[in-house]
Amino acid sequence: AGAHRVLTMDLHAAQIQGFFDLPVDHLYAAPVLNDHFKNMDFAPDDIVVVSPDEGSIKRAFGHSKRIGGKLAIIDKVRDNPLQTKQRNIIGGPVEGKICLMFDDMISTGGSICGAAKLVHEAGAKEIHLAATHGVLCGRAVQLIKEAPVKSLVITNTIPLPPEKKLDNIFVLSVAPLLAEAIRRIHSNQSISSMFGAGGSIH
Repeated sequence: AGAHRVLTMDLHAAQIQGFFDLPVDHLYAAPVLNDHFKNMDFAPDDIVVVSPDEGSIKRAFGHSKRIGGKLAIIDKVRDNPLQTKQRNIIGGPVEGKICLMFDDMISTGGSICGAAKLVHEAGAKEIHLAATHGVLCGRAVQLIKEAPVKSLVITNTIPLPPEKKLDNIFVLSVAPLLAEAIRRIHSNQSISSMFGAGGSIH
């Protein structure tokens, strides 16, 4: 098709970069999501960034470094190939706190809504979910509607159809981030410096 460079946003598996035989720039929506919560003016002492599972600890740590607040981790076990069960909260504490949960994508919503329920039962004051890609397939929208969450923040990497819109779902644009990356490519400037020291958002 004539493309000579690829820009990606929050790849679910970093190995996907190896599928291309041309330069790939892997961008992260974390700065957009972080700015959204920073603008809400939460007191850092009131915030706990909760990792919905052990695999998201690095992501949660990166967000807590940028936004502030403490870190908590949900201990999750898999009952079968399709279902997981949330067991314990490590760290925190979450009681009386504003809990922020980040993921790269929300597909069925089962895991993150289960984690939100556990945090709610532990006494969280507010729960906000955030993800780059709002896939929201199957019963995801219904689960989010029923979950004890104040908001779900996603980006416009995937269009949100009208039938999936809820009053507490907010869509942020990653267009300025992509535009800045393209500008830097044309100016031979660093892309990685957009995401903090050493090029890492974590």
